[in-house]
Amino acid sequence: MNPFSDVMRKALCSSPQSPSSNSTGLVPFGSPKFYVLCGMGGSICCGFTHLVITPLDIVKCRMQVDPLKYTGVVQGFKVAVAEDGVRGLARAWAPTTIGYSAQGFGKFGYYEIFKNVYGSMLSEENAYTYRSWVYLAAASSAEFFADFFLAPFEAVKVRMQTSSTAPKTMRECMPMIYKKEGMYGFFKGLPPLWTRQIPYTTVKFVCFERIMELMYTHVVPKPRAECTKMEQLLVTFSAGYLAGILCAVASHPPDVIVSQLNQDPNATLTSTAKKLGLKGMWAGLGARIIMIGTITAMQWFIYDGWKVVMGIPRPPPAEMPDSIRKKLENVQRK
Repeated sequence: MNPFSDVMRKALCSSPQSPSSNSTGLVPFGSPKFYVLCGMGGSICCGFTHLVITPLDIVKCRMQVDPLKYTGVVQGFKVAVAEDGVRGLARAWAPTTIGYSAQGFGKFGYYEIFKNVYGSMLSEENAYTYRSWVYLAAASSAEFFADFFLAPFEAVKVRMQTSSTAPKTMRECMPMIYKKEGMYGFFKGLPPLWTRQIPYTTVKFVCFERIMELMYTHVVPKPRAECTKMEQLLVTFSAGYLAGILCAVASHPPDVIVSQLNQDPNATLTSTAKKLGLKGMWAGLGARIIMIGTITAMQWFIYDGWKVVMGIPRPPPAEMPDSIRKKLENVQRK
């Protein structure tokens, strides 16, 4: 029996061989099918949301690499439309969708795997007491590997969105980068991408999990089990948006550096950081808060909805084990 599965996720079945999993009609918790479907849900939610938000992403990136020309979100949209037309706001939609779909598969699929693995190393009480650290370790590990899928497409995306000399299609831009810079051109942004994505993902998952706990404890007027599926999804969306705002702030400076690195083929991490300075690293924060808050909320809503549709176990937020509760009661009595 996996104590983490019992305490943290409250799964209906903590073992792939559990007979109860078949009787409930749910995908066996912790089975290969469970992780693959979670990865597919992550791929759908990340790919779709980044595709939808492409116009805002274009303005955000240009505000980061040319803050004098793109001074704000509204003004940035006006300049972008004036120069490229409305169709220009969809530039780089292909590498955006493919890259974040691949990354989403790794992010959510690996997160579920690592969370289960790391949690199973702890006792029932420690799994609950140190649950935030388990979330953090699982999210960090998942994002580390997921970014290998994202890095090449992120390089193409940023180059297409911010360079006036770059080809306007992915099938032309990828060969151009390879011809000029080789494979290094696709992965030179990986280290700063880690510095952006790992903090983003750890905040995204840890804050979401803990905010969900707080909302069901202090905000939602009835227990989760008594909420309808739609009510539960609305709570998921709200928790996701709050987590997304925190994500945007925590990961913004590295995001600016990534944009600068991929826009200039001669730039290095050190030279870019010196060029930007502390103030420059916060360019475009307002646009990114709107973008990341919306993306994160939509991702959690779609991911949770995917679980409902596919019959994937959706355990409630972590609850205090009886053993800890009894110890607290004994202390209070004394």
